[in-house]
Amino acid sequence: MPQNTQIEWIYSENLVPYEAAHAFMEARAADIAAGNAPETIWFLEHPPLYTAGTSAKPQDLHADAQFPVHYTGRGGQFTYHGPGQRIVYVMLDLAKRGGDVRKFVQQLEDVIINTLMHYNITGEKRCDRIGVWVKRPDKPKLTNGEMAEDKIAALGIRVRKGVTFHGISLNIEPDLRHYNGITPCGITQY
Repeated sequence: MPQNTQIEWIYSENLVPYEAAHAFMEARAADIAAGNAPETIWFLEHPPLYTAGTSAKPQDLHADAQFPVHYTGRGGQFTYHGPGQRIVYVMLDLAKRGGDVRKFVQQLEDVIINTLMHYNITGEKRCDRIGVWVKRPDKPKLTNGEMAEDKIAALGIRVRKGVTFHGISLNIEPDLRHYNGITPCGITQY
């Protein structure tokens, strides 16, 4: 069966329930693997919710968590999704991109960093933390004397039959109080 080489770009303007997005990703990833659908990149926002990746620790979901929790098969730990945060689900054939999951995640980080440059925001990678970070000289220094940083983008990928799904969450203007119900990505100092 011939593989489709086009990428379908989907932009959703209304909030998309997580269950609907997850069902779509599951079906599309299977169709891409079977050669029956084009690779897909989907831009959307969700109503407020938490997702838990395969490395999520129960203690990182706080007793006062106020939103539904969805347990996923993606990498990573707990994260928040909601209005003011752009989600980019990437349903792509990993073999076309070298087949290396770690390199693919690093490439996604590079895409985020390059996109942020267009908005005069300097995003950076950290060798010990996945995601994209911005330095915050306007905030008090950390207890170890380092400059404060904020995570502007999180990544969590799943691969099935060589096709990626899940993806990126980019904080544009979310209600940061919504993160109080979790320890985002298991990180407390940033």
